Amino acid sequence: MNTEQTESSTQGLSQILPDGEQTAVWHSEAGFAAPISLEHADDTMRADQALKKMRNGIGLLWRGDFQNGRQLLQALGRRLDRKSKAANDHGDEPMAARFHRYRMQQAQRARLLGLLLIRLESDNTIALRRAPTWEQALLQVYGAEHPPMLVSLRELLGVVGAYEWRRKGMLIADCDFRIHPHYGVFSPSRAEYLALLMQAPLPENCRSAFDIGTGTGVLSVLLAKRGIARIIATDSSPRAVACAQDNVDRLGLGDQVTVREVEFFPESRADLLVCNPPWLPGKVTSSLDAAVYDPNEQMLKGFLQKARQHLEPGGQIWLIMSDLAQLLGLRAAHELTQLFSDNDLRVLAVYEAKPTHARAADRSDPLHEARAHETTSLWCLAPIDTEN
Repeated sequence: MNTEQTESSTQGLSQILPDGEQTAVWHSEAGFAAPISLEHADDTMRADQALKKMRNGIGLLWRGDFQNGRQLLQALGRRLDRKSKAANDHGDEPMAARFHRYRMQQAQRARLLGLLLIRLESDNTIALRRAPTWEQALLQVYGAEHPPMLVSLRELLGVVGAYEWRRKGMLIADCDFRIHPHYGVFSPSRAEYLALLMQAPLPENCRSAFDIGTGTGVLSVLLAKRGIARIIATDSSPRAVACAQDNVDRLGLGDQVTVREVEFFPESRADLLVCNPPWLPGKVTSSLDAAVYDPNEQMLKGFLQKARQHLEPGGQIWLIMSDLAQLLGLRAAHELTQLFSDNDLRVLAVYEAKPTHARAADRSDPLHEARAHETTSLWCLAPIDTEN
């Protein structure tokens, strides 16, 4: 949170803090605004009572037993999920309308659940009964120096969950290494697109590669494992850059992979350009949406528009995309190939995989019909005027 946000949040909260509450700043990693008013809540508060207050924009500053607060949050989530499930029974409604309603419901759910608040002290401790000692986990997101903050309990649980993933790492399917995601960096939990990257033949005499929008750095690691001598991984997010660097260092690949904070391409050329942009066009409503939604397809279009000038002769452009946007009615079937044509790119080969993640088989998901038919593709492209 920058200084300007901190100052405005402090000023706003000072007017709505419950009686006797010491000053604290509002902090939301998702970018949610501070509640219109605050009340204390404790172990006597029931979920229905809490939800009614939240729907009126009231933030509930938890003063009871910490574990009871977690149970209240779970109860609130179950109530909201039951209501959403009942509201999603719309028969033959077009998939695009179903998607937009589902996304609106999820955003509303996140905002409401984000109104159950915890006071986080300057040293990242929580002064509540049975509060866990999470200082190390919270330090990695909130830092060592900050004023007392009001943070949603839901956010705190997400920060700690991410810390555990970062500490333990996640084993990549069919690979002999782990990737350690950081908070706020998209986790490579879907293995099918990683398998495609290992399957496609590299361009002849491929010595260099750029990994654009690297995230955790997993694609750079796979390219290094395939023997590419020089890889530059770029990302515009400082958190992603730190995460990718951490994974490169853990795996001892610093001689092959360089990580840079750059929006798109470095000022040079490579034999292989790889990008796995967000797969869905759509507005980013929170900072955590950026890994999933690409407003006006800025990253997809920017990558394709700039790729030719950064490609060595005889090189290839690899784009990893899902057709979920087409299945949801968010992109016409021909639009992706039209983008290739508009940027003077031709398709050399396409490698495809069906989803293996649990949501593709979850019939209770309102978007199950689209998820079950999704295909993830690795498009191997080259300039039209290049012979390969």
